[in-house]
Amino acid sequence: MLSIFDQGPPPPCPRPFNLAAHVMRHAQTCVEKTALSVLGSTGATDWTYGDLRSAILRTGAGLLQSGLNPGDTVLMRLGNTVDFPIAYLGAIAVGLVPVPTSSQLTDTETGKIIDDLKPAAVLRDPNVTCAPHPRQIMLVELVRMRSLPPATFAMGDPERLAYVVYTSGTSGKPRAVAHAHRAIWARQMMVDGWYGLQSSDRLCHAGAFNWTYTLGTGLMDPWTIGATALIPEPGTDIRELPALLKQHRATIFAAAPGVFRKIMQEKVQLNLPDLRHGLCAGEKLSRHLHERWVHLTGTELYEAYGMSECSTFISSSPSHPARGEALGQPQPGRRVAIVGPGGPVAQGQEGTIAIHRNDPGLMLTYLNAPEEAEARMAGNWFLTGDQGAMSADGQITYLGRDDDMMNAGGYRVSPVEVEAALSAHTGITQVGAAAVDVKQDSSIIVAFYTGPEELDAATLQAYVSDKLARYKQPRAFVHLSALPTGGNGKLLRRALPAYFKATSE
Repeated sequence: MLSIFDQGPPPPCPRPFNLAAHVMRHAQTCVEKTALSVLGSTGATDWTYGDLRSAILRTGAGLLQSGLNPGDTVLMRLGNTVDFPIAYLGAIAVGLVPVPTSSQLTDTETGKIIDDLKPAAVLRDPNVTCAPHPRQIMLVELVRMRSLPPATFAMGDPERLAYVVYTSGTSGKPRAVAHAHRAIWARQMMVDGWYGLQSSDRLCHAGAFNWTYTLGTGLMDPWTIGATALIPEPGTDIRELPALLKQHRATIFAAAPGVFRKIMQEKVQLNLPDLRHGLCAGEKLSRHLHERWVHLTGTELYEAYGMSECSTFISSSPSHPARGEALGQPQPGRRVAIVGPGGPVAQGQEGTIAIHRNDPGLMLTYLNAPEEAEARMAGNWFLTGDQGAMSADGQITYLGRDDDMMNAGGYRVSPVEVEAALSAHTGITQVGAAAVDVKQDSSIIVAFYTGPEELDAATLQAYVSDKLARYKQPRAFVHLSALPTGGNGKLLRRALPAYFKATSE
């Protein structure tokens, strides 16, 4: 039998359709229900479904009144506040195309995005850095828009462009991933295939409002089914999260593995009486971390695998727990395969994890590199770049990357991008970057370089600080007499971590 999971397609996306309208579809029947609670140490700030829908549609009206037109792209440089999802959905509601970005990006990085996409405007919090742009709509203006008469949802073809997210490319140049309005419809496959989510749930996500993982799993998915989203206020210490989960009766908790790791550093039982289970994504969950969570909370932890190009599509769930070291299985409605050079391989054999080109959650293309998007297709299969094997029951085991991409706290980072930032330094002749395990379940990005002499680490850190977002910056620098290369002279990045271990012993 071939390694293909296919239990039939999901229901087709309705026509006409609007992503924001779908997210707010319960707002008119749940007007007074709490859609969002921003959790603080002294209490919570609540938004009802009625308040949220009103703010979204009024913001959309204001964006159009500002001179923007449907189809225009708007770059989002907003901070970790509720203003981010309101502006994001407000733009989509009226047919604009928002581009959410991490507030950690530097002027240099945002300048490249502006040159690449040429957005019609930048939605800007003055406290968030951004390269110059002639049309900046400041946060105070966005908030003021909420007093305007509301717009109506712009319904249309679900295949039309809805939003763009950036992801690290293997070439070192971030790719603009273009998603259609139908992407939110596809996320319904996660509700049972990963979350086990119900309208009565109170789902707490530990991430920032302006992280796409939070935006999807922590906000839009709960709202789509009429549940309540809980988000800790900016600056919340991770060690305070268990108390907040208990105080605000969270029933599901979602975070990246690093957050779970820090919570469990305190070697005590976690008393979370309302919690049904946890959700984990962003990087591979270790068996050790999983077992420790179960031991300390008495609840399960369900992992999901995905990517910017298709969100999550393989996961464990309350109805289908993972077996052994497996990630889980493809969500109902997905068509997933393990692909080799000749197509899907036999069950049990290693190959590249791939998803069918007709999956409603798959991106439209890379806006700045459509040829690269097509190059990732093998027939009807979109190749993820991750290796795996599928068992007879559809469970998939993750076997690593087939390239040198790194993971930093849930973000994929290209070593080429890190190397390019350092290579211009006058004291460096050659540089290579790699992720290095420094202790159990914890890794850092390390830069290895050659040059006439060893350079001061603090100087190198300062050098990259305005060139790379904080999560992309190396945490250590290692001077070598020569970098490891293959017979053709090409850098062997996978050999680099051993040099870190040798120098640190």
